[in-house]
Amino acid sequence: MSDHPPVPRVIPARSSRAAARLFNYGNLSAILLPIPLGILWFGASIVVYAMNRHHPNPRVGHYTQQAAYRFYGLLGLTLVVGTFFSTGFKTWLITWGVVVAILLPWTLWDLWRIQQENWHDTNFTTEEPSV
Repeated sequence: MSDHPPVPRVIPARSSRAAARLFNYGNLSAILLPIPLGILWFGASIVVYAMNRHHPNPRVGHYTQQAAYRFYGLLGLTLVVGTFFSTGFKTWLITWGVVVAILLPWTLWDLWRIQQENWHDTNFTTEEPSV
């Protein structure tokens, strides 16, 4: 247990809004340029999710979680369904089109909602680490 008193901190509203958008921006890049960004975003998304899911502003965590559900759900569905059809280019192009048709409007809608939401500065406290 630390002998130091809690230190008040503030996260600006602009920073919270940017954090809430981050996963959706990654989803957009992954579906618009699936090779190589889709593959890279899968790994990077795990880091973004870990950073923002338990953000001090609960709205950031909510938007991050919803964007992650959509991305990982569609990715998982593509992998499971993809095991049962051919590896031809046309089949994967159709699959990509279906994923884009589902994920693109949903992601744009989420980004619009994030922009319309009234964000406030987030106050929280942390303990200074012992040296």
